[in-house]
Amino acid sequence: MTLWNGSFPFYPIVNTCFPFDTTQAVIVSVFLSMLATLIIILPGIRGRGRLFWFLRMVMGLFVGAVVLTIQFTRDWETGWVTANTSYKSFSCALVNADIGLHIGLAGVNITLVGNPVNQVNETINYNEHFAWSFNADYNHSYSEGLERGLPSPILYMAEKFTTQSPCSVHRQYRISGHYASLTLWMAFCTWLLSILLFSMPILLYGGYMLLLTAALMLFSLLFFFTARNASKCPIQFGPVSLKTDYGGSFWLTLVTGLLCLLLGLGVIILNSVQPEKLRLVFNLDEGKGEEDEVWDKSYLPAEPSSSAQDVLMVPLGELCEVTTTQL
Repeated sequence: MTLWNGSFPFYPIVNTCFPFDTTQAVIVSVFLSMLATLIIILPGIRGRGRLFWFLRMVMGLFVGAVVLTIQFTRDWETGWVTANTSYKSFSCALVNADIGLHIGLAGVNITLVGNPVNQVNETINYNEHFAWSFNADYNHSYSEGLERGLPSPILYMAEKFTTQSPCSVHRQYRISGHYASLTLWMAFCTWLLSILLFSMPILLYGGYMLLLTAALMLFSLLFFFTARNASKCPIQFGPVSLKTDYGGSFWLTLVTGLLCLLLGLGVIILNSVQPEKLRLVFNLDEGKGEEDEVWDKSYLPAEPSSSAQDVLMVPLGELCEVTTTQL
């Protein structure tokens, strides 16, 4: 067995990064386009309700974008460590690199970036994804990584989440991720219903749908929390270990869920205590006043003309005499 350019023949130099996930970019672009459209038509909204209308639209778009985007993010749980580690199997060469672990609802993302990037005659910059969604087999993805000859740190961490691993975390993360994803899809549906009810407008039931959206988002966090706090195997790189913590998607989901909870409670409380202020926020008083004014003007009897008033003011006896004389 001989070396070729410093590498073993059964470990080809595969230095490809994981393709850019365009799903999040498409979702954000769609919602930003909708926001731009709202800004364009904002001058056409008359009255003091213009600001309330714009704030309602921005809040609605923000909640919808968050609920839909966090389905595809990969930073629900993250961890980084800088360590000196072996780069490939059957090799004594050590590299200094930043190693990152990112856990999402549909899989694990592992990052390996060298310090510096160019070491041992290679460019060390990897970002590999191992999925466990309904249509993806995690063990198959791991086997493909072995065949491609990925660096040892990536394979070492990916092995922790296989079904054959003694850590037994694959089933916990996979099931909790599926349930969290399901509740988030339900939250997206209830968000759509709340937008529909507020536009009809049925304000009280719209507030109920916002409360249900908040409850579903918080339940998704609870599902992921159960897997996050389960027993884990340590991930060691020599004297240092990789520690993970909740990522940006987890905290963004928590903030959005609490926002929906406050908005839903606010709508329900205002509807019970001061419904006129709630109607003012949703621009219902101004429209109702205009409609009532048009209705009153349309159905009031017309005022009699001046000639008709003169006739009505003539006494009945004189009117009869005039009529007899004419006849």
